[in-house]
Amino acid sequence: MTNAEWGAVDRYVVDTLIGDADSDVAQANSEAGLPPIDVSPAQGKFLYLLALSAGARRVLEIGTLGGFSTLWLARAVGPQGSVVTLEYDPHHAEVARANLDRKGVGERVEIRVGAALDTLPAVAEDHGEPFDLVFIDADKVNNANYVRWALRLTRPGSVIIVDNVVRRGALADGDPGDPAVRGAREALGLLADEPRLEATVLQTVGSKGWDGFAYAVVTG
Repeated sequence: MTNAEWGAVDRYVVDTLIGDADSDVAQANSEAGLPPIDVSPAQGKFLYLLALSAGARRVLEIGTLGGFSTLWLARAVGPQGSVVTLEYDPHHAEVARANLDRKGVGERVEIRVGAALDTLPAVAEDHGEPFDLVFIDADKVNNANYVRWALRLTRPGSVIIVDNVVRRGALADGDPGDPAVRGAREALGLLADEPRLEATVLQTVGSKGWDGFAYAVVTG
């Protein structure tokens, strides 16, 4: 199959199960000059369902971009829940805030601006209760560091998701030259070695091409 066929299947899934009610978010992100690296609508709905099935009420997202994945997570936690999302770029954070407010979930979302490794200590200090779900979708070279923080900020039963780990198959390279691939491999090595986690990777194809995410559950 080709990327065009994968995209066609995604289009069918969106038409059948999701709809285009959030196309304004993608348009706003594009008009603001953000890179087109949001999760796809099908992936966003999948994040929503993962958070919903986990009964998540407190979510941490590392990497906001224009807030498309944040929107789905905010819907999942409901009016009484909260999402803390970390974004390096102030312009991206501004676009995300406008999107989330326009979609009616802004009050559930706290956006912290700055390098995530700099803002995470304050998140740990300010938010005493553990997070039910952590979604990691930021700079890939720091994936392992983000997983370590996620483990620190969660509890047994919490879910940790790391996006974009397959890297069009480069994950399997024995000697990857791409820092993002090395970051993915380091994160998976940590997931494998950490006795408090059980994890796997699911490969995905669709409008975003060939990739995949790591799915981990905190067990201890």
